[in-house]
Amino acid sequence: MTAEPPTLTLTFEGRPLTARPGQSVAAALTDAGVRAWRTTRGEGAPRGLFCGIGVCYDCLITVDGRPAQRACLVPAAEGMALTSAPPPLPRPSGADGGNAS
Repeated sequence: MTAEPPTLTLTFEGRPLTARPGQSVAAALTDAGVRAWRTTRGEGAPRGLFCGIGVCYDCLITVDGRPAQRACLVPAAEGMALTSAPPPLPRPSGADGGNAS
């Protein structure tokens, strides 16, 4: 008889999720069917797990009130509260990213 592996309970936007010890926040969200938890600044395109190694910063999320955490690098922990990354600040009008035409 095989024992059930231990699980952790955490929340995303108030919704309870389970994770396995050693699993990243991004993996727990993906296992729960959550594919995106923030949007891009310009077009508002959905973003979530992409590279999985902390290089691309697409998976930023707020963890226990700490914004801009890379979900792929943060290990899931019991009682952790996850919320979508705060919406990006609006770009100033006329901002062209330094690429004047």
